[in-house]
Amino acid sequence: MARLLTPNMLDAKTPSDVNVQPDAREPVIDPTLGIPVNVNKQGTPRHRLVTIGDSLTHGFQSGAIFNTRLSYPNIIAREMGWNQLRYPTYEGPGDGLPINLEHLARQLEQKFGLNIDWWEFPSFLSFVRNYLDEVEDYWERDAGSIPPDPKRPINHNLAVYGWDLRNTLSRTAQICQQVLEENPSDDDYLRQVVEYHNERAAIRVLNSARDANGKALTPLQAAAALGAEGSQETNDGDGIETLIVLIGANNALGSVLTFKVVWTDTGYDNMAINDRYTVWRPTHFQAELDRVVAEVKQIRARHVILGTVPHVTIAPFARGINKDLEGKKAAAGSRYFPFYTLPWISDEEFDPDKHPHLTGQEVRAIDSAIDQYNESITEAVRSSRSEGRDWYVFETAGLLDRLASRRYIEDPLARPHWWEKVGGDYKLPPALQKLSPVPNSRFFRSGANGRTDGGLFSLDGIHPTTIGYGIMAQELIKIMQLAGVKFYQDGTERIGEVKVNFDRLIAEDTLISKPPRSLSSAVDLIGTIDKNFNIFSSMLKGSY
Repeated sequence: MARLLTPNMLDAKTPSDVNVQPDAREPVIDPTLGIPVNVNKQGTPRHRLVTIGDSLTHGFQSGAIFNTRLSYPNIIAREMGWNQLRYPTYEGPGDGLPINLEHLARQLEQKFGLNIDWWEFPSFLSFVRNYLDEVEDYWERDAGSIPPDPKRPINHNLAVYGWDLRNTLSRTAQICQQVLEENPSDDDYLRQVVEYHNERAAIRVLNSARDANGKALTPLQAAAALGAEGSQETNDGDGIETLIVLIGANNALGSVLTFKVVWTDTGYDNMAINDRYTVWRPTHFQAELDRVVAEVKQIRARHVILGTVPHVTIAPFARGINKDLEGKKAAAGSRYFPFYTLPWISDEEFDPDKHPHLTGQEVRAIDSAIDQYNESITEAVRSSRSEGRDWYVFETAGLLDRLASRRYIEDPLARPHWWEKVGGDYKLPPALQKLSPVPNSRFFRSGANGRTDGGLFSLDGIHPTTIGYGIMAQELIKIMQLAGVKFYQDGTERIGEVKVNFDRLIAEDTLISKPPRSLSSAVDLIGTIDKNFNIFSSMLKGSY
């Protein structure tokens, strides 16, 4: 039974166009929305998979973009038997951009062992400072600052971490390069995080996304250029077999990362000023989405998968806290805690007058806005299928909801009325169920004897681990098979349900297969680094 909305669930600062609800939106079960479409499958598209999105599609984890060969597009391409997927790479000292927390944790473990004693703290600070300085030098002044060859073919993975709908509509490598030229880097002794890291990362994605005259293209325009190449047999027809568009999380994620709710207003569609806003009003999101959808419709793609926006408040970076009720939620049956704050702030130490935080009412408003985003995305798919386009809904939001440990799985009373209807708790693949402990959505922890908690989110508490990306890939593969996309292994078509090789992903996911032994207090370690080097605020600058 659906719950009733009560006054104590509301935040007074919420705009009138946010339809605050007591329960989360019911996820879509049928990606086709029950609307049949006849697909013209003449010809063989030159590009089997193209993706547009943000950090989830780019492959970001543990505070950095680095292991892009294990992003979900690459996992899908490997299961397709298609080894031609083009994607950016980010090798260099520190193994990624801007700060690879896993790599840093392993370096600290090698230097100081499992624990850092109090008398080693000055050496610890000096080591981290030098580590960050080496990474900064590489990307700002050394080999990492050299843009990729613009004459290379356009990448198939066109996602850029931190980008929202407006960035995807308007931003190009040329714009990013201009930002760097107008803001030359300096070797600041105190500020050691790579400046304008988002622009540097984006250039590696989009520098080759140019038309015949060398004009820089947006991700949507780049996908259109790939689609215009047509089939292998002729220059006509669809140039892209499957286009995945998973964008919009950064239209709300800023509120969680900064612990500030600033609803959009005038200038929401202006990249020069809209960084001041942390969460888009549903009417503004709709206006931006309409423009994205109009451009996607111009891309010659046989199948299009449009993803919903996850409830960003579930990510363990924002830890629910209740100092007065011994860690319990705001009320029996509620999905929310009274406050949400940084994960390294304990219940005992939390002070709402001192520490950054969101209230449960604010989090409900953010989630309700995201639900409206997702209704708009679903309606875009419904309208497109009604026009005869082979579009599908990928329920990113529903997937994360069904994996939410503290919100739903550990609290049956908080589960929404539709919980069992959509399948209840998400059933992890057998290879993941065999792990001990079974991976969950809590903050990652490990010690001398291996992983002790978490496993689905990486060390930044925001982005998935490699096995988490594998789960996304598995659900997208189901939709692609529904669309009639063929998968191959060693040149032979695969028959029946295609399943991601999770045994292989476990071996490739170093947080799972070889977790750092010093992370029993990972939250404290990351919190200490952040307090002394302000890494998260530096990482977030220009990232959402």
